Amino acid sequence: MALWQIWLVGLGTASALMVVTWVASVVQRDASLVDRVWGLAFVVLAWTYAVVDGGFDTRAVLALALVTIWGLRLSIFITWRNWGHGEDARYAAMRKRRPETFTARSLVTVFLLQAVLAWLISVPLLAATAVDGGALGLLDAAAVLVWTVGFVFEAGGDHQLSRFLADPANRGKVMDQGLWRYTRHPNYFGDTVVWWSSLLLALAVGAWWGALGTLLMTFLIVKVSGVALTEKRMGRAGSTREGHAEYVRRTNAFFPGPRRP
Repeated sequence: MALWQIWLVGLGTASALMVVTWVASVVQRDASLVDRVWGLAFVVLAWTYAVVDGGFDTRAVLALALVTIWGLRLSIFITWRNWGHGEDARYAAMRKRRPETFTARSLVTVFLLQAVLAWLISVPLLAATAVDGGALGLLDAAAVLVWTVGFVFEAGGDHQLSRFLADPANRGKVMDQGLWRYTRHPNYFGDTVVWWSSLLLALAVGAWWGALGTLLMTFLIVKVSGVALTEKRMGRAGSTREGHAEYVRRTNAFFPGPRRP
């Protein structure tokens, strides 16, 4: 099967996953279920590419291991974090604006949209799992190193923030310890770094076009749904959080670095 055909099979698989999630969201009246399967979508896509291609060479196995660890961790964490909190405010606002059409609209504007985005972003995974590039080399080793750095920042940042928020003594305060001391968004920085590691795996097989997915994910995290959206929320809540303005002044927004005096 041609590479583009394998990629199209991935679109169908991702769409099916999101349609099933949409049905569950209709039953539970909670469109934010889509956030819980975001990481899982990439696991499904990568395994789809590998299974349809049927190669399962060493690089494919490596890519599958990395994306499975990353994607399952993310989906499990978001499910745990959101459990019992109801629908996210973003989707609740969409539902409130036009409640009579939200169910049908959400299928397209929330669930299938995310299926398409995940499919487009997954192109470096397509390269790593379905293109035969021979034995592992330096780029693959670099990919594992970069992935490890990204995973530590993302998972470590999430863990540290969860522990901070769980302590009643920290209510109304700003998290500025651990990884959060060096960047205001260690989790988003780590997420981005993980996707640059997937590009290294794609480049190891000569698939320069894998950059399209990594660049799209980087843009979405930094400018759309990740850093930019959270910064707006932090700005609105800043007046009620002790030390927020000072934290913003002294700490890098994205790339980790020493705190400014």
